[in-house]
Amino acid sequence: MPATAIALVLCAALLHALWNLGAKKAQGNHHFVLACSMGVSLLWAPLALYVGWDQFPQWSTQAWLAALASAVLHLVYFNSLLAGYRASDLNVVYPVARGSGPALSATAAVLLLGEQLGTAGWLGLAGVVGGILLIAAGPGLWRKGDPIAAERRKKGIAWGALTGALIAGYTVVDGYSVKVLMISPLLLDWVCNVLRVPFMLPAVLRDHQGFMPALRRQWPYVLMVAAMSPLAYILVLYAMQLAPLSRVAPARELSMLVAALLGGQLLNEGERHWRLVGAACIAAGVVALAL
Repeated sequence: MPATAIALVLCAALLHALWNLGAKKAQGNHHFVLACSMGVSLLWAPLALYVGWDQFPQWSTQAWLAALASAVLHLVYFNSLLAGYRASDLNVVYPVARGSGPALSATAAVLLLGEQLGTAGWLGLAGVVGGILLIAAGPGLWRKGDPIAAERRKKGIAWGALTGALIAGYTVVDGYSVKVLMISPLLLDWVCNVLRVPFMLPAVLRDHQGFMPALRRQWPYVLMVAAMSPLAYILVLYAMQLAPLSRVAPARELSMLVAALLGGQLLNEGERHWRLVGAACIAAGVVALAL
């Protein structure tokens, strides 16, 4: 991976971890999701329209279809994640999703886009995925318990795997969009956020009285997500233009390392030894991918 791509991924990882901490503190639901998408659409509109004023008329039908597919995949991904959280525990669903996502993305890039990982690349990918699982779940992911807990864990693994597949799906679509169709990462992310708003409106309209009270409580976190989330993903998309998708997708999971370190300091989370081992696995995996 070029040094510029590594730097972009590192910055994106820090931003991703920070806005995820803000989203966690917000404790939001569908109102929060709609507010964030609207915030992105409004906050980034001046820059997106300035950059895209001459580019949008030149977008092909394939480019618009790719943007629509990305928007739908992002939306289905979020609903899958929420369904997993309702069926199981966060410390099962999230690590499986974040661990399987880059693995599937890298595999799809090799199979569909003709990229090559090599032995070091595959070992690096395994290190990143294994480190994510250790940081997020530790031994709790595979520890046996009572039958009800075991069933919840199975459901969590299933929903997490589905969520990871959707992460891989939108990663491959977006990678194809910026690498092959040469769509501007800034414009792709902004258009996808705009397209997601009408899909989310029905759920909010059914509970419209709760939107403004939720916004008054959560507006600092809405601004945080609206500013940092697009920037983090745009940096990743630019990195995809400079380096193979099969390297960028796993490397962006450095955000899990940053989140784990921040969570340990700010949220006093336990299992520090497992987190240190996971951090070492991620660091070694990213080095292998970079080489």
